[in-house]
Amino acid sequence: MMRHMKKIASLVLALVMVMTMAMPVFATNVDNVNAGDDVKGTITIDNAVVGQTYSIYQIFSLESYNKTNNTYAYKIVDAWKGFFEGEEAGKGFVEIDKQGYIEWKAAADANMVAFAKAALAYAEKNNISATASKEAASDVKDAETTTVVFEGLSLGYYLLDSTVGTLCSLNTTDNTVTIQDKNEKPTTDKKVEEDSTGNYGENNDANIGQTVNYQTTITAQEGAKNYILHDKMTGLDFIEVTGITLDGVKVDAQNNYTVETENLGDDCTFEVVFTQAFCDTLKAGSKIVVSYSAVVNEDAVIAEAGNPNETHLSYGDNNDNETETSETRTYTFGFDLVKITEGKVLLTGAEFELYGSEKGKDKIALIDKGNDVYRVATDEEKKADGFASAIIKAGKVTIEGLDGGTTYWLEETKAPDGYNKLEGRVKVELSEKNTSNPDGASVTVNNNLTSATMNGDTYVENGVAVENKTGSLLPSTGGIGTTIFYVIGGILVIGAGVLLITKKRMSREV
Repeated sequence: MMRHMKKIASLVLALVMVMTMAMPVFATNVDNVNAGDDVKGTITIDNAVVGQTYSIYQIFSLESYNKTNNTYAYKIVDAWKGFFEGEEAGKGFVEIDKQGYIEWKAAADANMVAFAKAALAYAEKNNISATASKEAASDVKDAETTTVVFEGLSLGYYLLDSTVGTLCSLNTTDNTVTIQDKNEKPTTDKKVEEDSTGNYGENNDANIGQTVNYQTTITAQEGAKNYILHDKMTGLDFIEVTGITLDGVKVDAQNNYTVETENLGDDCTFEVVFTQAFCDTLKAGSKIVVSYSAVVNEDAVIAEAGNPNETHLSYGDNNDNETETSETRTYTFGFDLVKITEGKVLLTGAEFELYGSEKGKDKIALIDKGNDVYRVATDEEKKADGFASAIIKAGKVTIEGLDGGTTYWLEETKAPDGYNKLEGRVKVELSEKNTSNPDGASVTVNNNLTSATMNGDTYVENGVAVENKTGSLLPSTGGIGTTIFYVIGGILVIGAGVLLITKKRMSREV
């Protein structure tokens, strides 16, 4: 039987190299072990993550070996015999002779990751206790990594599992084994679409009521466990997950994930909970792209720090491991409208409506927030019974909830008493977006700052100032206006005088 063990020895070492945490085994001076010899082994895990639990499971026991001849004899540990029988996954990996010795199947060489996953799933399903478990701890304050040592182990073939989800299979044929934990953790990267370009980045801007599209990319790792994507939105209302792909291939929701929005308990807006069956398909570096949408709501912060939205992934045995948070910001803007006389004095009594084009009928519905502030209405507000768009009444007012990089148009529907109504719409161009400072994003309006400066009731600068002329003045299209009436009247008076004098002279001559 010893001659069959050469395959197992080489395959075990190959398995060590396949798994993500594995490193070459260090040799010792123990060259031969016979049945009954009391030789113990040690497994050392360097760079172990502090706070994580590492567990080892002995699957095969090493009965004897001769290192010089490279011959080994393995048998299945009693607790694991069921894994290699019947319809269980382990049966496809080994041949077992009548005496219980095992020989690895050649076809299994390329499927060692699958073997490790299947073995851990079997252990969980059948409540197989780990041979040993240890939590990585350190006496060094704020240390992130440490060393975990398992000593006094029977020689054999072991499977290593950790609560972070990364798997490692190894053997203790050489009775001292050192494993370097690569600390490969999953990551998340959230991006938001800027509708004006279609590009995804770290921030965007939109008007209140507009739908915003997001993508979060999860970079998975081998041995994924209990993946849950958490997303928290500020100033936006979640609509739906529009699709998920794995390495570019669409993932169906059935049997793969669910979307949860209620009773989350961690202040999230929604969660995507991936099934373990889906997690078992993931490889190191697999890209899971989650696409979803939301709408900018009435509580959105205007300019300034914008509306931060963040996401992270929790994972592991107890789902208490988390990736770093990835954040995007959605901005919405506003501007001051000031109605003034020719002398730049504040003028009240004008009424305006806001449009999306110079001559179209695309009126933008507004809500009167009070205190001379108006904002764009949401779709839900527009659907309410009896809704009517607010009329902008200026004065000096603020209009907010607008998309940066966009041109709007103000139409004066009523002029102040005694003043001419404007002939056409007034252009309002929100441009020169600056989101480089996440705590102070801004735009310009018609190349000015958006907030108007006043000196009492006198307009000084910035914002959008709209001037009205008095009704006694001529239209902006030109002409001589009332002057013509004065001139004609004067001519008539002079003519009448001349006619009267002429008649008197004629009567005297008669």
